[in-house]
Amino acid sequence: MNLKMRIYHRYLGFFLAGIMAVYAISGIILIFRDTDAFKIEEQVEEVLPEKVPVEELGRRLRIRDLKVEKIEDNVAYFEGGTYDMNTLTVNYTKKELPTVLEKMEHLHKAKTGDPLFFLNIFFGLGLFFFVISSFWMFIPGTDIFKKGLYFTLAGLVLTLVMLLL
Repeated sequence: MNLKMRIYHRYLGFFLAGIMAVYAISGIILIFRDTDAFKIEEQVEEVLPEKVPVEELGRRLRIRDLKVEKIEDNVAYFEGGTYDMNTLTVNYTKKELPTVLEKMEHLHKAKTGDPLFFLNIFFGLGLFFFVISSFWMFIPGTDIFKKGLYFTLAGLVLTLVMLLL
């Protein structure tokens, strides 16, 4: 049984190595999602097809928490841009992740309505298999197995402490 479990563990590890790298990178990127780290600035100029009330401008432009700072000479000023209510022209700076990083982040955050969620479930089950199968890597009762259990306990305690802080 130990030998078979080691073989399954090894080849599933090789199979999932690429997606583990993607999840590791996208997980790190997600930590910085509330900052501009990794984002590229793009200047946008857009003429709206119809007049948009200032209160709805953020929703129309898909800018979360847009707050108009002032309105002067029929021009609304907001952080990073302006909206000329006479010409219906909006100028603003948009900050987005590069396409590859955005796709990686999307994969990491896939929801049930997204076809990628099957991949997330498979990956989660694969990682859970790694957790279980790692206990078959060494013969129970040996010093290395006992040390492994201590490290497992330490990792579990650290995780619980971090969750409760």
